[in-house]
Amino acid sequence: MDLGDLRTQIDAVDEQIVDLYERRMDICRQVAEVKIGTGKKVFDRDREKEKIAKVRSLAHNDFNRTGIGELFEQLMSMSRKLQYQLLTEKGSMGRLPFIGVDTLGDDRVRVVFQGAEGAYSQAAMHQYFGEAVNSFHVDTFRDACCAIEEGSADFAVLPIENSTAGIVNEIYDLLVEFENYIVGEQIIKIEHCLLGVPGAAIGDIRTIYSHPQSLMQSARFLSEHDWKQISLPNNAFAARKVAQEGDPSQAAIAGEYAGRVYGLEVLKKPVNQSETNSTRFIIITNQKIFRKDAKKVSICFEIPHESGSLYHMLSHFIYNNLNLTKIESRPIEGRNWEYRFFIDFDGNLADSAVKNALRGLREEARNMKILGNY
Repeated sequence: MDLGDLRTQIDAVDEQIVDLYERRMDICRQVAEVKIGTGKKVFDRDREKEKIAKVRSLAHNDFNRTGIGELFEQLMSMSRKLQYQLLTEKGSMGRLPFIGVDTLGDDRVRVVFQGAEGAYSQAAMHQYFGEAVNSFHVDTFRDACCAIEEGSADFAVLPIENSTAGIVNEIYDLLVEFENYIVGEQIIKIEHCLLGVPGAAIGDIRTIYSHPQSLMQSARFLSEHDWKQISLPNNAFAARKVAQEGDPSQAAIAGEYAGRVYGLEVLKKPVNQSETNSTRFIIITNQKIFRKDAKKVSICFEIPHESGSLYHMLSHFIYNNLNLTKIESRPIEGRNWEYRFFIDFDGNLADSAVKNALRGLREEARNMKILGNY
């Protein structure tokens, strides 16, 4: 037989497959109707494992058994997604526990940021909430989360990602630990300056203070000088130390904003090698709210430690035509080689496609949490 004849036979088989697929999905639609009436869950892991084992056993060689297993995993995945969709349309999947709001509050809100006066976090806070915002600062990221939890602050401003240094791991872990939710974000350009006491010159400097990441981001400039480098928890702490001690042999690498706060002079700017260095800050609160015009959703979840688990979770976004913008993973404490995944995607919690994807994930993933919509 020539190639054309073989392709004709394949076309005929494909038509039968399409017909069988549509018949199968029609039955799945009826299954969803039964589940709506009985309150049964869509996802039955044991039933699916039994089903895959059975159909694999019908194949006649190892290659086909593997292919049949993958095929039926996809068929059952499509079946579940159809059932989630129908359950959502019937209002049988419950409501998401988040309330849409027009604004995040009025001029009476109280905001906390990590660091000292002059920190980049404070600059991000002022850009988001305005210069007149009622605010205070704490020493650590955990302190900021605790301030929201105990009610001394309504919102916190925390750095979550830098364009050159990557994510801030501790913030991801705190988002899981605390019942706090992201309601906004602010991106600011990072331009590190060499700051000294008034009258100091570059030739006077012997010691540099800054955050470890800022020292790293300024490594090219620092390599030109034989200066002692000392790490501090925050750039603003570094600027404050230099200002308080008044020693012309000491300098800080920090933002120009910190220099103005502490009365330091800019000896050189910028000193970081990247001209596109930016930091993304998140605005968090302990209220389950989101702005009605929000366009990004952040979630996290755990998955079974087995082949194909992550693929099946991500398929919910594909099926609902949602655009993923970021995926990160963090190790799960106390469980070696298991990971929690953090995902950002475009959408609003009021969108039906978002609801479908989230409810499917909630059924199939472990410990799925909506981190916020902003």
